[in-house]
Amino acid sequence: VQLQASGGGLVQAGESLRLSCAASGSIYSIDRMEWYRQAPKNQREFVGSITSGGATKYVDSVKGRFIISRDNDKNTAYLQMNSLKPEDTALYLCKSNIAKSRWSGVTDYWGQGTLVTVSS
Repeated sequence: VQLQASGGGLVQAGESLRLSCAASGSIYSIDRMEWYRQAPKNQREFVGSITSGGATKYVDSVKGRFIISRDNDKNTAYLQMNSLKPEDTALYLCKSNIAKSRWSGVTDYWGQGTLVTVSS
């Protein structure tokens, strides 16, 4: 199983970006898909999550600006980031809880991250 995050880049404050996190490989089911971010010299921070049923959670600092969605047919989660601020600059990583078969347990898998830089 692999997770591939993409969509990062350099934008100006106030602009938008959409990140993608695509899971591939031997996948039976995906439970929660999550986004984290890590800025230089900072600890990894939870950004938001979405369950298989579509329920979402967000850290307070992105509520009203970021939207998480997923396409279960494509095993892909998205992070729509609007009204970006310089403090959103970070490496954005995705994590998914994946079962490889009907009989296996759920394992957490991490993607390699995609860099988002917001200039003021």
